[in-house]
Amino acid sequence: VQLQASGGGLVQAGGSLRLSCAASGRTFSRYVMGWFRQAPGKEREFVAAISRNGGSTYSADSVKGRLTISRDNAKNTVYLQMNSLKPEDTAVYYCAASPNWDFHKTNYDYWGKGTLVTVSS
Repeated sequence: VQLQASGGGLVQAGGSLRLSCAASGRTFSRYVMGWFRQAPGKEREFVAAISRNGGSTYSADSVKGRLTISRDNAKNTVYLQMNSLKPEDTAVYYCAASPNWDFHKTNYDYWGKGTLVTVSS
């Protein structure tokens, strides 16, 4: 599966953005989808994951209540709604696909090119 993330940009602290990740192919619904992010000089970290049918989600503690993952299997797209953004949310955001319910980046087989989110204070 090929993934393409979009929707990044510059936003003020407290603002909102919605990231999208479009997947190619007809196997999108077979994959657990995740969002990860990498800030300058830091390791890539897990943000959120969603199950194959969208019935279950899991988010990192640092983003709970502010960043929400969702998916639309009919559109082969996964989303990350980002509210109440903070400067520390500044990072390149990546979408990824895994065959298993997992939150570690090494277990995600497919990755999209990232999209940059910059939150100004």
